[in-house]
Amino acid sequence: MEKYSAYRDPGTGIQPFLAPVAPPSPNGDILAKTVLPIRYFVGAVRMLLVLLILGLYLILVEGICFIFRPVAPLYRILARLFIALLSRLALLSAGIFWIHVEHVKRRRGQTQTSDQWNPQPGDVIVSNWVSWIEILWLAFRFNPVFVLPVPASSALTSAPSKSLDPISRTPGRRTGTGLANVSVSTRAPRERIPIIGFQRLSLLNMLRQTGNVPPYRLAPGLAPQSLEAIRSTSDRPIVVFPESTTSNGRGLIRFCDVFNQNIPVQGWQAFVMCVRYDTPTILSSTLSHSIPARSLNPLPQVFNMATSITPPTVSIRLLAPSESPGSPNFLASDVLAGSHNDQLSEACAVLIAQLGKMKRIGMGWEDKANFLEFYWGRRSS
Repeated sequence: MEKYSAYRDPGTGIQPFLAPVAPPSPNGDILAKTVLPIRYFVGAVRMLLVLLILGLYLILVEGICFIFRPVAPLYRILARLFIALLSRLALLSAGIFWIHVEHVKRRRGQTQTSDQWNPQPGDVIVSNWVSWIEILWLAFRFNPVFVLPVPASSALTSAPSKSLDPISRTPGRRTGTGLANVSVSTRAPRERIPIIGFQRLSLLNMLRQTGNVPPYRLAPGLAPQSLEAIRSTSDRPIVVFPESTTSNGRGLIRFCDVFNQNIPVQGWQAFVMCVRYDTPTILSSTLSHSIPARSLNPLPQVFNMATSITPPTVSIRLLAPSESPGSPNFLASDVLAGSHNDQLSEACAVLIAQLGKMKRIGMGWEDKANFLEFYWGRRSS
């Protein structure tokens, strides 16, 4: 949409925040209107199942498991069992019947024993963030600790930088036709806001924050913790989304300096993964969740996705641990050019972009905060 063209990335021309739409096709409008009642019926049935599973989660995990919390070993076993079962059932109920998981090596060669994905307590899983779907998949597979960053200030209250001046770009080749004649006004990316710590979230709270931007509405009065403090006391792997918010999956938005760590890391392993979703069609809605609902987030998007009558495709690519920044054989010079304040964050960004064959986008969560303010302002006017 041209009214949001200022929020296209000036380097790539990608609009990373708007929800993708199905490409036009012959007779597409007729087909869409014909199947609409069927889609709403399917979505309603699936949504009822999702709400039932949500109720079971509150009873089993937040209720029964809480009773056994003083008995730590039993609590961990029950919590992992219930969370794994309910997470997978929720994905099935929403229409995600199959998730293609691929283990990837950047270099050809014999697979090593260390290349098995088996995150241990205190290890860190690093991923791009597009939807609530990867959160449920991670909960199903690893039952990790989810953390979200705490910035030094809000992007809306911090002083705007000179980089906010509009700039014009002309996408396409200068052939005199098509896109070459279209001038698009964009904004240069906002300056980074430092990350001062993290807060831990339950699975349910993490799902609620999907699509939002820092500072999140989390439990008041809790001081942010360093990642090392959380990692060193955790009995489970840690999941970090360095983008700090969701995109629409068309590109990889700017990573925050969340680690402030040189590579290779010492004393723990960094596991790198990338998630990709297919483009929506006339018969299936987008799986990405870049714009949060203003209430009951993300349930409205869950219903929208549940109306799909063709099976959506989810692809997750896992980088071999022997080639991750946590491997003692990892060479920073293989992926990094120049100096960086946070080598680990930059290396993960490069690797995830390679895994997903995605372009990196210079805009970050700070830009999305301004985009959401503009988006909701237009919707309410």
